[in-house]
Amino acid sequence: MSILTKLIGQLDNNSMEQQQGEIINRYSGAIIYSEQFTGTTTQRPIFNEVVKNLNMGDILVVCKLDRLARNTTEGIELVQGLFNKGVAVHVLNVGLLENTTMGKFFLTTLLAVAEMERNNIIERTQNGKAIAKTKAGFKEGRPKKYTIKQINNAIEMLESKSYTEVVEITGISKSTLIREVRKRKGYEEGLK
Repeated sequence: MSILTKLIGQLDNNSMEQQQGEIINRYSGAIIYSEQFTGTTTQRPIFNEVVKNLNMGDILVVCKLDRLARNTTEGIELVQGLFNKGVAVHVLNVGLLENTTMGKFFLTTLLAVAEMERNNIIERTQNGKAIAKTKAGFKEGRPKKYTIKQINNAIEMLESKSYTEVVEITGISKSTLIREVRKRKGYEEGLK
């Protein structure tokens, strides 16, 4: 019997490492596939490949029901398709899902609650963002980690030092420096 697992990264208190540890504690021989995406992402190529390759007698293990499907309809279709292939589904915080009338009712109810909660989170996030936009000084996206002065200083250092040396001195990552150098080079070429 093969045991295939699916981990989905989450920013809450349930990291990939925590999920992996939880699965390994219960299924020491598990083959773990991981994929990270946001709550609204519907394209999950690794997950789709895992599901496609599951065979009779295999067990698909996920830590939470919301890691299995993005909405109720998708979840019901997915689990029924796995049941039809003879694949067991174990959601660690729920239990082993059964291919019975009561098991399907239980699954449908849980998936509906998970979808509702996901929608509530999206709604609360959008409301919070709308409120934040009304406040003076609001800027879209993540705040800049480094000031323009710090970036300029690091770029100037690159004239006499290697990227590695500048990274060690400034703490600014090499990828950030390269991106900034390319951006400035493109700007300068545009002025010509």
